[in-house]
Amino acid sequence: MNGDPPPAPAPEKIDKRLVQTAFVLVLGTFMATLDATIVSVGIGTLAREFDVGVTEVQWVSTAYLLAVVAAVPASGWLADRFGGRRTWITAVVVFLLASVLCALSWSLTSLVVFRVLQGLAGGLLPPTGQALLARAAGPRRIGRMISIVGIVPLLSPVLGPLVGGSILSVADWPWLFLVNIPIGLVAVVLGLRVVTAHSPAAAGARFDLRGAMLLSPGLAVLVLGLTEIGDGGGATTLAVAGVVVGAAMLAGFVVHGLRTRATPLIDPRLFTRPPFGAAALALVILGASMFGALFLLPLYLQTGRGLSAWETGLLLAPQGVGAAVGSIVVNRTVDRLATRTLVLTGIALIAAGTVVFTQLDHAPPDGLIAASLLIRGLGIAMIGAPVMALVYRTMEPAMIPRASGALNLLSTVGGSIGTAVLAVVLQSRLDARAPAGDAGVTLAFADTFWWVLGFCLVAVLGASRLSRRSAARDAESSAAG
Repeated sequence: MNGDPPPAPAPEKIDKRLVQTAFVLVLGTFMATLDATIVSVGIGTLAREFDVGVTEVQWVSTAYLLAVVAAVPASGWLADRFGGRRTWITAVVVFLLASVLCALSWSLTSLVVFRVLQGLAGGLLPPTGQALLARAAGPRRIGRMISIVGIVPLLSPVLGPLVGGSILSVADWPWLFLVNIPIGLVAVVLGLRVVTAHSPAAAGARFDLRGAMLLSPGLAVLVLGLTEIGDGGGATTLAVAGVVVGAAMLAGFVVHGLRTRATPLIDPRLFTRPPFGAAALALVILGASMFGALFLLPLYLQTGRGLSAWETGLLLAPQGVGAAVGSIVVNRTVDRLATRTLVLTGIALIAAGTVVFTQLDHAPPDGLIAASLLIRGLGIAMIGAPVMALVYRTMEPAMIPRASGALNLLSTVGGSIGTAVLAVVLQSRLDARAPAGDAGVTLAFADTFWWVLGFCLVAVLGASRLSRRSAARDAESSAAG
């Protein structure tokens, strides 16, 4: 009948070239995100190798994280100035060089310095790779492609400890870094052959030096202060000063970004543009929930249940399986269902999978824990990819690199802040439950997981503002207009 709405446009075919491009770009993301966690299981080994305490050797991980946080904001400008493919390939090459230098480190100081270099390059890979993929896929295919490649950051925190433990069981610590070499070399060779080079969007764009001096150091100082508090050091003068100074520098960047006539490193006005603001809030809370829980779970399984690192990794594996299944579900529904529907469903699944951990005093069996982690993984996969795809579909191609940098930055910072907050809460609950002995440890973890549920409730605020229409209907409306 004439009154019936026209059928939604058929989805564009995902051709072989796009699949090849996605595979190559995901290698860089896999290498960078895996390296952030693979070293965690080698902290004890590195402490013995360099004859230092655990507090000092933690800088191997902390330095990498801070460098990633500092590098992400510059990814958009670098892609605009030099081109996305050139920026991505250069970052891979620098990451490989830094990996070799890390393996050749002769002291803890040299290792930390090389980890900073590695983190600076690693921080550029996910946002630059996503921007390249978004441009290659176009608005009609980006949802399905992001749902596929987006599984890598979800799997890396689960695979990292398993891979790291396996390496250390058969080889020396330098192989924690040398394992990157074959992956990176393949990425560079295939990147030159497969990834399309585009002319820089703003070849003569000036670098926002003032913004960079406020944003990147401000984020690094803020994360450092929160990390110091979360590592059990408490609210020391240095930690509090880091949080205050970092927050003040970020506030200064916002003022600068709103006033400058030039293009800021990350434009604060992006957050006022629907759907970017709601998407940003959802990603921050997702990062806090995902990485915060991945901080709590291994600690509980090893201290509360007495599992080994290998047993802990195996019990955490179902979350990765859930993420893989979730990515398949998202791939088949991301263009047919509204982003809001997918994200709210994902939040509900994460909350459902977290409930069992608030009841640890009842000693849930391993099977129930594994099933809950499977549900959590399924829910996590239903948030990140649809949100990012929604933003990329609504952005002009020239804006995608900077939007990608902002989204990746928010996810990283959300994870850092969420982990630090949960670490502080856990320490306070451990102190409060100390009179109960071993049972108090379990109760402290259960108390802390209620905060993870709280993160889910906050995420609903952002998700409720997302689009109610499917991508297909959005495309139909655009064509009609």
